[in-house]
Amino acid sequence: MWTAIASPPGPETNDPGNPDRLRDGAAKLRQRTDRAVIGLFGGNLLELGQFLYRNDNFFMLLAGEPEKAHAFLDALLEIHLGNLERFLGTVGSNIDVILFGDDLGMQSGPLISPGMYREFFKPRHAAMWRRAKELAPAQVIPVQITCSGMDPAGLKRDFGRDMVFWGGGCDTRDVLPNGSPAEVRAHVRKLLGVWKGSGGFVFQQVHNIMANVPPENITAMFDAVREFGAY
Repeated sequence: MWTAIASPPGPETNDPGNPDRLRDGAAKLRQRTDRAVIGLFGGNLLELGQFLYRNDNFFMLLAGEPEKAHAFLDALLEIHLGNLERFLGTVGSNIDVILFGDDLGMQSGPLISPGMYREFFKPRHAAMWRRAKELAPAQVIPVQITCSGMDPAGLKRDFGRDMVFWGGGCDTRDVLPNGSPAEVRAHVRKLLGVWKGSGGFVFQQVHNIMANVPPENITAMFDAVREFGAY
């Protein structure tokens, strides 16, 4: 199991009040838990472009004015790398995992083409992840099993030897909010049977637990993890 501390996902991380707050919070968590502590960093690229330009305008910038898009993303990367240095310099000794974020897809597929991702985002994501590993080595990949092409068995077969999977332990779109406790339990047990094969797995439901989820379903999910999740 894990617990988390959070850093805002964008340039506002420069708030001069953050270092003491984050350092103290991480130290307190480390002292009172034997669980893994996660640092929620962010480092969003595509999403911040969407927030600042609006979705349609940012997609048109990427497609029609690539030089301006590269200049914007270079400036954003510089901000993120500076924030990353400060963030890990502040809490790195008290966290076990750093969590990046960027929403690159829909349920049915990616928001941009693979070619556009490779040109604009892959090298900048790689720069942040490489620096994070230099400062605090780790490697996991999150999983959203309700998306096209994210079949757990296929992902585990193709990539399970090379990386740790994070999440994909319970569908939060349909099963957790709408199923019975028995259905949730069976669903989690089945997924654990897939993810627990060769390689590593960190249990996490697919996405945030929303307010419409029955409490008994949350209990059923965690009870199933305790019963069937041990290696």
